[in-house]
Amino acid sequence: MPRLTIVANIHVKPDQVDLVKAELKKLIPITREEKGCINYDLHQDNSDSTHFVFYENWESRDLWQAHMNAAHLQAYAAATAGKVDEFVLNEMTHVD
Repeated sequence: MPRLTIVANIHVKPDQVDLVKAELKKLIPITREEKGCINYDLHQDNSDSTHFVFYENWESRDLWQAHMNAAHLQAYAAATAGKVDEFVLNEMTHVD
């Protein structure tokens, strides 16, 4: 199976940007060490500070699913509950 690309769009409540950004940044070093993680890159929109995007590549969907069930993602969800307006996740496959 080809590698899995994840594009996660996170729209944060305007008064919660700093808190959520700090929580998102905590995920980066932990996730980059996970089995199957090829890259895990966080971006913030230059014209809309409430919009964050994670661009991720994983060796397989199963390894990404293990990431999604990891304790650090559960901690992120608890810390940011009610602070995110919208979360849209796209599972994608590279097209040659």
